[in-house]
Amino acid sequence: MGLVSFFFPAWCFWVFAVAESRRVVPLPPEVLAQQEADLVDRIPGQPPVSFRQYAGYVNVDEAQGKALFYWFFEATQKPEEKPVVMWLNGGPGCSSVGYGEAQELGPFLVQEGVPEIKFNNHTWNREANLLFLDSPVGVGYSYTNTTELLKALGDKITALDSYTFLVKWFKRFPEYKSHDFYIAGESYAGHYIPQLAEVIFDKNMNKKTGKQDHINLKGFIIGNGWIDLETDQKGYVDYAWTHALISDESYWNIKRKCNFTLPDPGEPCWNAMAAIDDLFNVIDMYSIYSPLCQSQSSTLSGSIFSRIFKKEKLQHEKRNLSRRLRGYDPCYMAHAQAYFNRRDVQEALHANVTNIPYPWDLCSEAVGDNWRDAPSSTLPVIKKLIDAGLRVWLYSGDTDAVVPVTSTRYTIKKLGLKIIDQWRPWFSHNEVGGWVTVYDGLTFVTVRGAGHEVPIFAPKRSRQLIRHFLTDKKLPSEPF
Repeated sequence: MGLVSFFFPAWCFWVFAVAESRRVVPLPPEVLAQQEADLVDRIPGQPPVSFRQYAGYVNVDEAQGKALFYWFFEATQKPEEKPVVMWLNGGPGCSSVGYGEAQELGPFLVQEGVPEIKFNNHTWNREANLLFLDSPVGVGYSYTNTTELLKALGDKITALDSYTFLVKWFKRFPEYKSHDFYIAGESYAGHYIPQLAEVIFDKNMNKKTGKQDHINLKGFIIGNGWIDLETDQKGYVDYAWTHALISDESYWNIKRKCNFTLPDPGEPCWNAMAAIDDLFNVIDMYSIYSPLCQSQSSTLSGSIFSRIFKKEKLQHEKRNLSRRLRGYDPCYMAHAQAYFNRRDVQEALHANVTNIPYPWDLCSEAVGDNWRDAPSSTLPVIKKLIDAGLRVWLYSGDTDAVVPVTSTRYTIKKLGLKIIDQWRPWFSHNEVGGWVTVYDGLTFVTVRGAGHEVPIFAPKRSRQLIRHFLTDKKLPSEPF
């Protein structure tokens, strides 16, 4: 799939794309060899495509045996002209490959039956070169040979390891080093993304390391992001009440017993909050109007508040409801779980080469339950990066009750930014896609009818969203 090396002298190696439009870039033989080793021919069940894909490991700490797994897709057309977008899922502890690529915005989506993979017509690699990273170690196929590290993970080490990954990844793919680079993600990526962006920004500004390892970071976009502990919790409660999920009595009981300005509001508050947490037993709180999956092999995550504060995890009943509603498959998680545990899939992706001693999982309990470093807010970091001139967008699927639109609106208010373009609807063809407010340095977008994982519920709108973000254009204010 590459040029045979012995036909050329060492100074004249080239990589050719499948598509004619790809730019020809001279590469040293060791780089070419690594790219060829990571080149993915085809994964089981995959439809044929014309763009290249690569997957494999980047060692971020040789001494501790830490390696992060990535899956990279060139843009469907003119990759030499498109930016690079890295996608991060949250958790903490959830797989960007298993969620972002296989269920949301990647080119290949898992499904039940044969073929196991379908092409996503609204894949984001129509707009950009797309990089998925499983981070930190212990997530997805990423691993460490030092198992004690799984009990000492947190935000800071995740940001530093992800930065090390990027520096090494761009050395493996130097033809993309000069491209504009953006970070996107959702949920706990409200921590991951600003912290990684800050490390990149600070390293770029460092005179000793900035030029050699410079990453052309231009901005970031976060969906339904866990950003600020106080406002996230306040918005969680208010959304549940205003969307008729809890009674007036439960709502006012929480108001009386919870002071969310405290680092830990205390046991009386958590007991009162059970009125909301118990809802995970009966509805999908990540998309309150969608059915639950009836498959016994599929599980739903508990409240993010329970996980952050080490509360007892809820065991969720399954309801025998319709599996599909307007094209939405609530059993996506079960399909991904089965697919990525297959040995032929792992071999195709150059994954699990060390025979990791546990099954592949969408979210790692070992990582999530032992999280040691979670600052109460990433707002100061976001403010710093706004002031530095990075492009920052936040978006919210408005049917997510876990990190809801109310939380994000309260969070943005804390920044105290001047409004440039008042709250207005934006359009996706003839329909209202959601609402948008443009602030001085930040754009906030809602996506109508979408849950926590916006691209699952609104694939066309999510692609429109990322296109306008990358091109720095305003979303349409009228039908088109």
